[in-house]
Amino acid sequence: MMIIGIDTGGTFTDVVLFDGEQMRTYKLSSTPNDFAEAVLAGAKALRGKDRFDLVHSTTVATNALLERKGARTALITTRGFRDVLQIGRQARSELYNFNVEQVEPLVTRELRFEVEERVDAEGKVVKALDERQLDKLMHRIKAKGATSLAVCLLFSFLRPAHEKKIEAAAKRAGLPVSISSRVLPEFREFERTTTTVVNAYVSPVMKDYLDRLQKKAKIMGAENIRIVQQNGGCMSTRAAGSHAVSALLSGPAAGVIAAWRIARQSFQRNHVKLITFDMGGTSTDVALLDGNIQVTSEAQIGGLPIGVPMMDIHTVGAGGGSLAYADFGGGLQVGPESAGADPGPACYGRGEQPAVTDANLFLGRLQAEYFLNGRFKPDFARSKKAIGNLARQLGATPKRTAEGIVRLVNAHMEQAIRVISVERGHDPREFTLVSFGGAGGLHACAVARSLRIPQVLIPVNAGVISALGCVCTDVVKEASRTLMKPLEEKYRSAIDKVFDALLVQLRREMQRDGVLPSACQFKMSVDVRYRGQSFEFGVEWGETMTVVAAAFHEKHAFRYGHAHEEATIEVVNVRVSAVAETAKPELQPIAKGRKSVVHPEGGVLHRDQLKAGNRLVGPVIIVEDYSTTLLEAGWIATVDEWGNIIAEDTSS
Repeated sequence: MMIIGIDTGGTFTDVVLFDGEQMRTYKLSSTPNDFAEAVLAGAKALRGKDRFDLVHSTTVATNALLERKGARTALITTRGFRDVLQIGRQARSELYNFNVEQVEPLVTRELRFEVEERVDAEGKVVKALDERQLDKLMHRIKAKGATSLAVCLLFSFLRPAHEKKIEAAAKRAGLPVSISSRVLPEFREFERTTTTVVNAYVSPVMKDYLDRLQKKAKIMGAENIRIVQQNGGCMSTRAAGSHAVSALLSGPAAGVIAAWRIARQSFQRNHVKLITFDMGGTSTDVALLDGNIQVTSEAQIGGLPIGVPMMDIHTVGAGGGSLAYADFGGGLQVGPESAGADPGPACYGRGEQPAVTDANLFLGRLQAEYFLNGRFKPDFARSKKAIGNLARQLGATPKRTAEGIVRLVNAHMEQAIRVISVERGHDPREFTLVSFGGAGGLHACAVARSLRIPQVLIPVNAGVISALGCVCTDVVKEASRTLMKPLEEKYRSAIDKVFDALLVQLRREMQRDGVLPSACQFKMSVDVRYRGQSFEFGVEWGETMTVVAAAFHEKHAFRYGHAHEEATIEVVNVRVSAVAETAKPELQPIAKGRKSVVHPEGGVLHRDQLKAGNRLVGPVIIVEDYSTTLLEAGWIATVDEWGNIIAEDTSS
């Protein structure tokens, strides 16, 4: 079956088709009013008349959350806990700032409701739920104009019966509902509540989008449609419509998957140390991979904690469409506001304000005749006018203004990489920067040099890597449950009982999505900590308690520099993931050439001209269908046997 991977970004929609042997690529402008239009147009451009499977990474859920355009959501909690969303935690994001503005909860107080019920910390019912109150409560909720409902009762992860009864009442009332015992059956009341609320807030928007997309895509010939999750797997549209919180970082996750696979193939080893650098039109996403893809359950999006597993990706509002402007003090600023796809940078012909893309075009770093494979020629005169207007406000020359825009956006991206590397004890000098996205190649050398990263990898098809990542995803489902038991042999049966229940749950869910359990690999892990600690590490479940304990001590020592091998270890959460592998494309070898330096005319070279073994000495501009790479002075690049460009900084 032909597979089409489509990644929707804020500015462009990227498409990759894999027919089992070859890949084809395409890029077109996103359609913010209805992202499905660009998705369908992209699939139509490549598919021909054949039937196909569609794997899609989307920003629909993310945009609904960040722009506060989700469903009007109500919340039901145990009596006395309606203000958990407002209270949050005592931790302050800025310790010495007395004027920090608290993120407004997604559910206003008038839409937070309480029910009489209580389950204790052992999972025993202290006060049973009075079901007679539920139908009246649903009527009150709907009268308030709520179109979605989140339910988060105290200790429901130990005994979910009360939440399920409320869920049944909500369905009778025709109200979409998310219950915490299904969304995130783990302890930590604030995180569990916010995650459930976010799911209830964005799921109706996602479901509406997917229903429209699926209806039209089926007519075009789509057999199956899957959505990329933020953990790097993919799920059915049915699952995505009810559990949209798992698709919040869908696009960035797909890019990391593809970059990781390409780097391992290029370097011919499984353990690679990478910093991925995905610069698109609206934002830049960075992630650090030390051997494996890092997954966290402690991320925040829009200032709200999200407890479901997601790749550890850091995002900043710095992209090709990031707008440049003069602030109140007359200084130059860039981003985080983006021109997006409409109106886009000034050179797109509709915007008036200069963006990073305009600065690159003005400075000659971006070659107009190769833009979007020659299908669109940016308006240089319009970029020049927009930058000139900004230069007059700043009292600078247009050239200095354009250079300042580039330096400033580079600084924003450098800081993002420091957050995931230096601030976490990693030395960037030990890593390779993998640069992709439509704009990444123009800034990669400068960003790497500033951080003293010695090597940059520019993959083949760098402009559509996230779409390629869609094609590379496996079908993945995860389940977890809080347990709170010491890591001791006498509690093994209790731990095994939870594992067994989660395995049954995942087998059932995979089969519901059309995947046979026999096609799945199941991975078991536990979140453990020293008793008394506030946070835990995830480690693989081993054959013996001793093996698990040793893995935890080693991980703790690596992160914090010490381990307490005599201390009691506590199992906090039990986790199981089900993985059904899919057929994946591999990069094919390109023609071999001389291992000599290629000297392009005018300093511009089309990537199709490169052969395996060729070397390039900067400064050189390398153009391709959907991205441009600037190999700066002091850098030497080699083309590997698959066509990837590996650049080394010789200036240090």
